[in-house]
Amino acid sequence: MVSEICGGLISEFTENYMEKLFYFCLKRTGNVIEAEDLTHDIALNIISALSGGTVPVSFSAWVWQIARNRWCAWVKEKRKRNESTSDYDIGELELGEPAEAALIEDEIVRGEELSLLRRELAFMRSDCRNIVLAYYIENKSVRDIASSLSLSESAVKQRLFRARKILKEGMDMAREFGKLSYNPENITFVCNGVFGANGEPWTFLNRSLCKNIMLAAYRNPSTAEELALEVGVALPYMEEELNALVGASLMKKNENRYETAFFIVSAQAQEKISAHLRGLVPELTKAIIEALEFTVQCRNEKSPRWHGGYQSYEGMKWALLMLQTDTTNFDVLDLYNAGRKAPPKSDKGSFGHTKRPDGGEWDVVGMETFNGDRPAFVGLHGCVNSPEEMLLPAVDFEQFRFQYKGIDQKTPQHMPYSYAKALEAVVKGKSGSESESVLKRLEEYGYISESGGEYKPRFLVMYRDKCELTDSGDKEKADILRKKAAEVALRHYRFCREQICREIPDFLKSDEYQIEHACANIFAFRGAVLEESIAQGYLKFGENDDDRMFGAFMRI
Repeated sequence: MVSEICGGLISEFTENYMEKLFYFCLKRTGNVIEAEDLTHDIALNIISALSGGTVPVSFSAWVWQIARNRWCAWVKEKRKRNESTSDYDIGELELGEPAEAALIEDEIVRGEELSLLRRELAFMRSDCRNIVLAYYIENKSVRDIASSLSLSESAVKQRLFRARKILKEGMDMAREFGKLSYNPENITFVCNGVFGANGEPWTFLNRSLCKNIMLAAYRNPSTAEELALEVGVALPYMEEELNALVGASLMKKNENRYETAFFIVSAQAQEKISAHLRGLVPELTKAIIEALEFTVQCRNEKSPRWHGGYQSYEGMKWALLMLQTDTTNFDVLDLYNAGRKAPPKSDKGSFGHTKRPDGGEWDVVGMETFNGDRPAFVGLHGCVNSPEEMLLPAVDFEQFRFQYKGIDQKTPQHMPYSYAKALEAVVKGKSGSESESVLKRLEEYGYISESGGEYKPRFLVMYRDKCELTDSGDKEKADILRKKAAEVALRHYRFCREQICREIPDFLKSDEYQIEHACANIFAFRGAVLEESIAQGYLKFGENDDDRMFGAFMRI
């Protein structure tokens, strides 16, 4: 069987390689007679090895490796005969004009090694790759390359020599792309703050390539070359993506390695955190409802017109319960941080988040895909000002958006400034000053209703000066109930922080602010309280409930 294989390889060699070998030798010797002698020597070595039973794994690579080895031996023998050729061998690079040089593609001589050459060029650093392409592909001289790159000719020659060595070493390697190259993962994000002028960070966070680059660098800080292999993208494109991600402050470059600049919480940690929350949410929800109901009772008794009366109390409770839940969230952080050194705030903006390029002020935490049991997500959206509206008076309109039974699909994802301003005018009885088309659109969404030419809101409106508890006894009991809820939630916060700290990469261990931001977001329990409140019957919701104003509120 082996003899048959070797016989077939001998036939293949004589039919397909002899002519190529001759031109290979002629290019290097520059002499027909010497080329013929060298070709005969190489062929003899190859046929002898095959006749002896050698079966190479990659026939083409094996043939050209023998050819190079025999040429190297030929150079050494010639050097002994002629001192003038002493500095020329296989390991060095003659750098005359391109026509005089031993071109890499000529040395490889077409075939499968040419594809290896292209592969290695794709994973070569730009400083070397650009010189290789200019010299070998664009046929530029060393002098011209040096001039265009503001380098000395010696530096260009050194880089060409180094690039040649890197290419040869790489072509002998069995490179393997990483898992993310053929099985990209998804990450979801929680982003807090004000976006940049160009939509940062979502312009990056919504792209699968950027997600997987950041995920790979988070798990293992890597060079551009390593990330290119892991994600399966040629280095020129990877370098461009990395420059953009570093410029957007989503990644950092530490010497020659790239690191992701925020936390990505693993699916395993999310699973443990969700299970822990499910265990204490009945007790937590009961305590939050108790604190809320006492506060509402005090307001009703001491200041009954603390709200506008535009929505039933059953409808108002959706926003009020989430506001009380957020109050508990803040109380937990105050309890935990009492007596602790506060994280540095020097790089924070007016909204309390990290200042970013292009006028942004935001922080982000990533979540690996987790398909297990988790509470519904509850976000909080407000009025969105365009850049030219940033200096206009703020409108305190917000809406909790419940990703529960499709509730969040019934209202717009964001509220434009002009719409929120119109809502404020309706609340203040000044709708006549607003665009009729805007008012009609708000009516279609369900935010307002029209009767007799007069518009009225259909959501919770709270008056700030009437919501504060003024009686000292009421305030004291309210504080006791708030603390009771916070102490239950604190148990969960400590558990979340423990899970986060177990996963902290070395390059983020000193960033206390980002640790706290990650903990605060993975710790959020609005969704669990929402579901438990519905299960307990405190919030009423039917499958066919068409109320669009769940969670909407304005404070004036």
